[in-house]
Amino acid sequence: MKFSMDPYLQQWFTRLAAVNSGLSLDTAWEVYASIGGTCDVIDFKAYVSGLLQLSDFERDMVSHAINEVLDGEHSPVRRAAYTTDNISLASGTPSESTFESPTDPALRRLSTAAASLFPLNDAEIRRLRSLHLTGLMGSLPEERFDRITREAREAFGVSSASIALIGQHRQFIKSVTGPIGANVPRRISFCNQTIRCEQSMVVHDARDDTAFRNNPLVRLKPHIRFYAGYALRGPGGWPIGTLCVIDDAPRGFSAADEQTLKRLAAKAQDEIESIPS
Repeated sequence: MKFSMDPYLQQWFTRLAAVNSGLSLDTAWEVYASIGGTCDVIDFKAYVSGLLQLSDFERDMVSHAINEVLDGEHSPVRRAAYTTDNISLASGTPSESTFESPTDPALRRLSTAAASLFPLNDAEIRRLRSLHLTGLMGSLPEERFDRITREAREAFGVSSASIALIGQHRQFIKSVTGPIGANVPRRISFCNQTIRCEQSMVVHDARDDTAFRNNPLVRLKPHIRFYAGYALRGPGGWPIGTLCVIDDAPRGFSAADEQTLKRLAAKAQDEIESIPS
């Protein structure tokens, strides 16, 4: 039976291969370009670092380039993944059809390691340009976004839901339903971490989470305990913000909750994509 891999899971395993091997992304990009890859080196590195998603073809070209480098170095690390088992077999890399989704803590650890692979200045410039092209940063509230945050708050039974945009230095709340949601410095924003994740970022209890327990939004008002967010993307596929749900009490997050958050984020994404750029 043909196995098709989720694009975000494929990206995760590709990043894992790059981080664990310590390979040079500049070398891998040169191989990628030589075999017909069309992304420039900034987009290539942004994809490996989890900031940008690519087409099926380009993802496979990135995986193949990284695997070529690993094969040449006789590296023992697990190879980068392909979109299907047929492509995997054709490439000479054994098919892996039993991958499990990585846990949220694993994603955060890998995001931190991958971010150190190359300076993000060029990628951040492109991300900020993507945000600028939407015209949403600093804009007035709009019902088309407010109805989504209202639906999200009701669906999850939490105190607040918001659509946040991440600028260069600050988080801007485009829409909020509920008491938790403010324009805060980017460095303390939960959503600033979410835009680095391929899928949802979930914090069940921020007081027990080593990454967030000392955050002033947890220790002081609004005393965030639960957070779940999903990245929203601007022109070019760059992550510009999130749809998130927040509560001042800890709670679980089921597979059904994951699908609900994705569905609501897709609505917000549709609204962003309807904006002329």
